[in-house]
Amino acid sequence: MNSLRSPYILSENSLTLTESERTYTLTIRDLPNEEKPRERLLAVGPRGLSAPELLAVVLSSGTKKEEVLTMATRIMQDYGERSIMRQTSAKQLSEDLDIPIVKAMQIVALTELGRRFHSTNAMGAPTLRTARDVFEYAIEMRTLPKEHLRGLYLNTHYKLVRDEVISIGTVDANMVHPREVFRPALEYASAAVILVHNHPSGVTDASTPDIAVTEQLIAAGALLGIELVDHVIVTKNGFKSVPASYRI
Repeated sequence: MNSLRSPYILSENSLTLTESERTYTLTIRDLPNEEKPRERLLAVGPRGLSAPELLAVVLSSGTKKEEVLTMATRIMQDYGERSIMRQTSAKQLSEDLDIPIVKAMQIVALTELGRRFHSTNAMGAPTLRTARDVFEYAIEMRTLPKEHLRGLYLNTHYKLVRDEVISIGTVDANMVHPREVFRPALEYASAAVILVHNHPSGVTDASTPDIAVTEQLIAAGALLGIELVDHVIVTKNGFKSVPASYRI
């Protein structure tokens, strides 16, 4: 990767980057009726509820170890509101968040309905031409408590056609398989891919695994004819492209 200040440039159907006393935990049952998610939904409507409250209504009940509002709040904090909308695998969501598969299926079904009812065409999609564009687009990733790796898939006009969560946890070449990165690119006929992941530590410098993953995916993309044009690390206060060579 070259300087993060330069724009991505279209060239021959691909894009390149030119530059513990015991305590009692309150549950929903302990809340006054007017503060319970379902009752609040009836009283003030969906727009008056927070995202965790809305999710608690959808999930309906919790588990033996975690009541529903606590679960919903944890899910939103750990996954991020926009990231969870991009997850289409109930099994992966269940594993990532340690929730029952039925709960994960409810979330995936809900978000799929949202995508279908409120899908936007390419004209309304964001344009990602530089690493700063990526940083500003992925604003919710800056404060996530865990590392998230997302793939941003572009058409030939630099418009975002798909945003997908690839993995959660430390980015490592042994954990990130090229097929998981390029499958959406093939499915949505993307011209190029941008990777973006967060560093909760606040350090923008790329780690050795970050660089290894980037080099591995550049090579895999070259075989498929789909270029990885950038891999951007974002933190609360900054961003930086992972240094990597386009030479295979």
